[in-house]
Amino acid sequence: MARRLRPDSAPIQLRIQNVGQLFHTLDPLPFRERDLDSGVEEYVVGWARETSAKRPVEIIVHLPTHAAVSDEAQHIEAAMQNYFAYRADVLGWDLRELFRTGRAALTIGISVLAACVVIGMASAGVVGTGYFGRFYNEGLIILGWVANWRPVEIFLYDWWPIARRRRLYRRLAVARIRVVEEKPDGQSEA
Repeated sequence: MARRLRPDSAPIQLRIQNVGQLFHTLDPLPFRERDLDSGVEEYVVGWARETSAKRPVEIIVHLPTHAAVSDEAQHIEAAMQNYFAYRADVLGWDLRELFRTGRAALTIGISVLAACVVIGMASAGVVGTGYFGRFYNEGLIILGWVANWRPVEIFLYDWWPIARRRRLYRRLAVARIRVVEEKPDGQSEA
C-alpha cells in the first residue's frame, strides 16, 4: 500500500487482491454495512490525518481484473463511506457523553467549592486566624478547586482530540473512492 500526492487531492492508494481484504472477516452484517478491517482503517486514517484538512481526500483501491469487475467491487465506495460516517456518528456520541459527564462533574465540583467556602467562613471563629486557621481555610479552598479539576479538564482539553477525529472521519465519509483495475504486469487502468 503506497500513496501518491496530487495538488488537487490527497489520494490514498490501497493495493489488495480481493474485496474481502478491506473488511472485517467475522462481521455478519451485509457487505455495505461491514466494518473495515482494523489495519485498513488505521492505514487510511493515518494517511488522511497527515493531509491538509482543506484538501479533498481520495481513496484509490487497486484490484486485480477479476476482483475489480465483481459485484462487491461496485459497492466499495458506499461501504467505506457508510463505515466512516458511522464512525463519525460514534465519535459524536462519545463527545456528547463526555460533555454530559463534564456537566455532572461541574455540578458536583461547584457544589463542593461552595460547601468549602461556606464551611470555611462558618468555622472562622472556631479555628481562629492564626497559622492553623489559615491552613484550615486555605485547605478547604484548595479542596474545592481540586473538585473542579475534572470538569475544567473536560471542557478545556479532553474534547479536542475527539472533535478532531470526528472531523477527520467526516472528511473520509465524503471522500471519493475509486476502484482501479490492476493488470497482471502491475499497471493500473484509471
